[in-house]
Amino acid sequence: MEKAKIKLEILGLSYSQTQTGAYALVLGESDGKRRLPIIIGNFEAQAIAIELESMRPSRPLTHDIFKTFADTFEIKVNEVIVYNLVEGIFFAKLLCQRGSEEPIEIDTRTSDAIALAVRFNCPIYTYEFILGSAGIILDDDEIESLSEDIPAAEIPKISATSGRYGSMPLEELEVELEKALSEEDYEKASEIRDEINKRK
Repeated sequence: MEKAKIKLEILGLSYSQTQTGAYALVLGESDGKRRLPIIIGNFEAQAIAIELESMRPSRPLTHDIFKTFADTFEIKVNEVIVYNLVEGIFFAKLLCQRGSEEPIEIDTRTSDAIALAVRFNCPIYTYEFILGSAGIILDDDEIESLSEDIPAAEIPKISATSGRYGSMPLEELEVELEKALSEEDYEKASEIRDEINKRK
């Protein structure tokens, strides 16, 4: 017997209270009061926020490339399902289809799945056991504070080459730069310097 799916809506992004440099993507059941906060990194938060705000970056992000690729080959993402939760980690899949062919399930990180869902304008679902174990019910004030979108401009931009430094504060980066130079690790110093220059 197939499990009943529960539709989710994106309520917004908030700063994570538990992990520095991370964000909480807040999903809520369409016909209920339970909220599902999912901790995501700043690259994924940026990708979601940009699309929610209908912004167009100067160069396409990875999720934009996937969307263009899928459109070019007439592949649709019909829905996203957050289908499992293991030791605090959410698992998701895309249900994709090309023309009249049978739908195909593709496993993906939940943050990437949501970033694609907003681009394909497709529904997001989960199951009762996930909402039952990880869902929270908030009062009106808490819902309002969690549901306030963080503007994309406020989320630090990172690149594929500087992913490990993208979430570090500027002061910490400068300390790391001095350390790398003193150890004559010039490759590391170059990466850190590039990240510092982007911030300035």
